[in-house]
Amino acid sequence: MNYTLHQLKIFLQIAESESITKASEELYLTQPAVSIQLKNFQDQFSIPLTEVVGRKLYVTDFGKEIAVAAKRILQEVDAINYKILSYKGELVGKLKFSVVSTGKYVMPYMISNFSHQNKGVDLVIDVTNKSQVIESLELNTVDFAMVSVLPKKLKVERVELMQNKLYLIAGKNGLGSKTLSRKKIFEQSPLIYREAGSATRAAMENFITKNKFEVRKKIELTSNEAVKQAVIAGLGFSIMPIIGLKNELKNKDVQIIPIKGLPIETKWNLIWLKSKKLSPTALAFLDYLEEEKNQVIEDNFSWIDAY
Repeated sequence: MNYTLHQLKIFLQIAESESITKASEELYLTQPAVSIQLKNFQDQFSIPLTEVVGRKLYVTDFGKEIAVAAKRILQEVDAINYKILSYKGELVGKLKFSVVSTGKYVMPYMISNFSHQNKGVDLVIDVTNKSQVIESLELNTVDFAMVSVLPKKLKVERVELMQNKLYLIAGKNGLGSKTLSRKKIFEQSPLIYREAGSATRAAMENFITKNKFEVRKKIELTSNEAVKQAVIAGLGFSIMPIIGLKNELKNKDVQIIPIKGLPIETKWNLIWLKSKKLSPTALAFLDYLEEEKNQVIEDNFSWIDAY
């Protein structure tokens, strides 16, 4: 047999996602490239690794055993690479983050220079909604989580990063907001929500409940980007974090509708379990963050102060 580490990595991703399409997306490869590597890998075994039933790909029992072995081999290769860097006096290891959807506009800036300075540190960043972020933290499958609302049921430590502001947003035509009262905007116009479990949705619902508005028409979308595009298209109003609207505000694709009680202001926080024993790499990242976060905010997010 003459399979490569590249083939092992591709097959492991296919086994975990049970989809060539999803595997290609995760690996940033084309579907044909992934299919060719799967075929080349399969040609080295007389027993099928996968099978297709009803246009869906399944991993066979033998394939699952090979996937387990592949994962173990790749982990050993990572360990060897880490040891090489460690002997050279470089920081090594892996950091896993779970980040709420709108946090994706902040977190890359907070880790960029740390990553460039420490070539031996691998980063895994999962972007999802708040409920899944908290679940990842609770199950101890990540080192850090980034949230704007602290979990009530978990004992966590935190580093406060920066302010998070949520405004009422409309497309460039304003959906007639100049002729609508504050009450009528919420009660007569379509409102675009994030999915259940999102902190942005919770903040929007709390504001509406607090002001005793009766919403007539709701539109629910499952990502911040989808909500933003719907607002730009004139589908309705939404309460959104300004952090993801820099270019749209600059290009006047969206506008902020002044409303009493807005913006809603919270804080972005990097959190971790109080009981977690942080690795030397994780501790080094926290030291870096405390020293550099203010400069990162000034360099990349000072534009928010204008609103």
